[in-house]
Amino acid sequence: MTSGDHHTDATIARRVRRLETLLEEKGLITGERLDEAIDAFLAESSPANGARVVARAWTDDAYRARLLADGTAAVRELGYMEGSFQRLRVVENTASRHNVVVCTLCSCYPLRLLGPSPSWYKSEAYRSRVVREPREVLREFGLELPPGTDITVWDSSAETRYLVLPRRPEGTEGLGEEELAALVTRNALIGTAAL
Repeated sequence: MTSGDHHTDATIARRVRRLETLLEEKGLITGERLDEAIDAFLAESSPANGARVVARAWTDDAYRARLLADGTAAVRELGYMEGSFQRLRVVENTASRHNVVVCTLCSCYPLRLLGPSPSWYKSEAYRSRVVREPREVLREFGLELPPGTDITVWDSSAETRYLVLPRRPEGTEGLGEEELAALVTRNALIGTAAL
């Protein structure tokens, strides 16, 4: 498992609320304007964004290489993660390796690329079990991997987020990016599904 720095949800919530209060007290922003900014951000956050990134990587080898080398820069090429301070690392599934993402201490997650996180991703059961018994947890999601497949669990942090690049399905060579993107699920981008 790979890990990074973590903050508890309660600590982050207190810091965010204090920052909001200071900005409002100094007249730099109103509560209404802040709500509008959050709503606008969430409106642009969707698993369809991550699926488009994957589809581009499947159809453009040069983009795929850039995505694996520097995920943050590559997704910015497509207009995602602008202004984000987080680093995005993209990890690729292969015939012999499967990747799955977790945040063991909170629920760090590339929101812009995956939309709001599913409740199971934030659950203590998922966060603790996928580290100890990833093959069993994946099986519970309906993903049965061959016995020889290595599983790597990536632990997201406040500074580094992960996105899984699933394997391109066989027989999709004639499909365009839009059709390929429609095949990709949020769970595949987290690693709890093949697609």
